[in-house]
Amino acid sequence: MSHIVTIQTEVRCRESVTAACRRLRLPPPTEGTHRLFTSEATGLAVALPAWRYPVVCELPTGTLRYDHYGGRWGDPRQLDRFLQGYAVERATLVARRSGHAVHEEPIADGSIRLVVQMEGAA
Repeated sequence: MSHIVTIQTEVRCRESVTAACRRLRLPPPTEGTHRLFTSEATGLAVALPAWRYPVVCELPTGTLRYDHYGGRWGDPRQLDRFLQGYAVERATLVARRSGHAVHEEPIADGSIRLVVQMEGAA
């Protein structure tokens, strides 16, 4: 039996942020206060490829702070890649902690299908 799930991502898990960075071969995230053009944000910073300023994850709220100046200071597709990687890593972590096996299937359109095998499910 198949179940389709839509995931709206809030970035709240440090371990999954780190795993997403590793998956995408990004530098490890760094904790602290980070400059975003004329403002600052405090949290876990992710350095996306060719972005002028980092994306700062405020884990307690799940909020992301960034300034890509309408795409001039960073390609929004890189942020989409990070959010996809985070969602896959988070879902996989939660499923495995619950004792389920997880299999990942890349799709030609760039999306990723996660198959979670639940014991005794038909």
